Amino acid sequence: MTTRNSVAADPAPLSCCPRSQVRRAAKRASYERAPAYALIDRLKTAHVAFVEDGEPRIIPITAWRLDDDLYLHTLNGGRLSRRLDAGVQLCLSFAVTEQWVMTKSAFNHSANYQSLVLFGTATRVTEQAEFDAAFRAIINQLEPGRWEQVRLPNAKERQATALFRIPIREGAFKTRTGGPVEEPEDMALPVWHGTLDAQVSMPDSVV
Repeated sequence: MTTRNSVAADPAPLSCCPRSQVRRAAKRASYERAPAYALIDRLKTAHVAFVEDGEPRIIPITAWRLDDDLYLHTLNGGRLSRRLDAGVQLCLSFAVTEQWVMTKSAFNHSANYQSLVLFGTATRVTEQAEFDAAFRAIINQLEPGRWEQVRLPNAKERQATALFRIPIREGAFKTRTGGPVEEPEDMALPVWHGTLDAQVSMPDSVV
């Protein structure tokens, strides 16, 4: 099995409805699968939101892709597995900040980022072949060929694990790139502007 997922030639874009359509800075949005899949494959961490007892819940969790499906696993019989088994509507987000965009005015500071919001419901995986294929996918994505070297899940581990599949159908990808956007009257201010790597820690003296 390959260690990377591909996008089929000329795939159908993500579906969109009022809840998933990007309205603010709509020109930064895309409903194509390629950038969405690339972000999922890169991060493999989602925030899963749902409503329970009339209140919002959001849980960060490992989530990975195999073809056109997302997979996530949790404790069998736990709160999350019960909610997923109930078929509740889910909202999943993936996001990464690449750079901070520094401007000459406080209000115009921004960020260069990638984000993805998906909507769907989960189905429990009950067949051992799909269970193994899903876990083979993520382990081999982390290190090619690793699944073929490690011990396979035993009966106790399988029983303790609830694996769920979420078809990737509806959602939107959004990104910002580029440098500062300044007001003309601010350009003469003696203040540095540009981009900073978001992963670089600022010195204590700056905080």
